[in-house]
Amino acid sequence: MDDTFDEFVRARSGALFRYGVALTGNPHDAADLVQEALLRLGDAWRRVVRKDDPEGYVRTVMARQHISWWRRRRREHLVADTPEHGYTDPLLDGDTGLWKELAGLPPKQRAVLVLRYYEDLPDAEIARILGISQGTVRSQASRALDKLRIQRRAIRMEEV
Repeated sequence: MDDTFDEFVRARSGALFRYGVALTGNPHDAADLVQEALLRLGDAWRRVVRKDDPEGYVRTVMARQHISWWRRRRREHLVADTPEHGYTDPLLDGDTGLWKELAGLPPKQRAVLVLRYYEDLPDAEIARILGISQGTVRSQASRALDKLRIQRRAIRMEEV
């Protein structure tokens, strides 16, 4: 490895962490995701840096790794203690309510929405990253948006 890898990690780790939080919904899994992705990037650094897109590579690794993790652990993980407060990153967009609602979506739907609206990727690229068809991307996005609309309506009804 060389100094360019260290420079890349120093310069982009914050943005990668925020991307990880958007994918996973929590900072602990996000940190693990970034660490795993950077380990893989380090192993492939010479090849990746020649293609001039190390950030695209590491974000693709993160998205695929996240999908792999949630496929392995589809069951709910119960904990003994409830956290006293949630994680809020003001750089995400300031709308903590939206991020809480997004965290309530199934992982695949959340990944599709993050890649589509947060990363602004086209359906073909999302399909390639997640290893699914473009039709699945569209259907997952539609279902996720429907769930968010239903959640918003329920919140409004409670307020009335």
